[in-house]
Amino acid sequence: MTERLKGKVAIVFGAGQLPGPNIGNGRACALQYAREGARVACVDLDLAAAEATRLQIAGAGGDAIALQADVTREADCLRAVQACVEAFGPVDILHNNVGGVSTDRLDPAELDESIIDSAMALNFKSVVYASKAVLPSMRGRKSGCIINISSMAAVCSGQPVMYGTTKLALNGLTHQMAMAYAADGVRVNAIMPGLLDTPVAVEGVAQRMGVDADVVRQQRDARVPLRHRQGSAWDVAHAAVFLASDEAGFITGVVLPVDGGQTARIG
Repeated sequence: MTERLKGKVAIVFGAGQLPGPNIGNGRACALQYAREGARVACVDLDLAAAEATRLQIAGAGGDAIALQADVTREADCLRAVQACVEAFGPVDILHNNVGGVSTDRLDPAELDESIIDSAMALNFKSVVYASKAVLPSMRGRKSGCIINISSMAAVCSGQPVMYGTTKLALNGLTHQMAMAYAADGVRVNAIMPGLLDTPVAVEGVAQRMGVDADVVRQQRDARVPLRHRQGSAWDVAHAAVFLASDEAGFITGVVLPVDGGQTARIG
């Protein structure tokens, strides 16, 4: 590794993952930040999953802590950031990875209040809460980077209504925050992943559909223009490291597709 993030402190919300043969986005990003020299706070609703990520970082010679937090609660986000600061110092990189909707619909007329509220809390409010916890320090130091994990569902049709809508709102929030804090030297960008071979996207979907995971994997591969093969969480992690590094020091307000060309088909 090139130690592009040496001396930096990163906090990754959603650093755990579901069981599966491949790595998830949050864990891959936490590992890659650590490999590039950052000290990492691994935060997840499931403390055991966050601890598993921490152990992988420690096993590779990195420095990390594991923390539990419910990102839909502002107080939890603040406590996690405070614990990170106590362990490592001020946060340089905030990585907002948590997302999803436990239930959703393809027909807007079938949405109910609980679906709308849970999606907004998990995919949008969580980013606001975590960002509020780090921004005062970042503004004071005239330095810092926030990376939000969006989704191609934000701009593609045929997606669950609230998942796509809240991810589109997250893209808008990224633009608003980038402009609001640009003069303070704080950069805010988003990554918009496409189809990735991760446990939540393949094994999780296969379980809900009652089919073999390889069937889901093949269907997803066929939809990707680039080599007809899904990406991996490492593709997101490499993009995140770039955006967090000094190499991206003149980049803010960007929503970067990491999708094998899928969103290029729009129109």
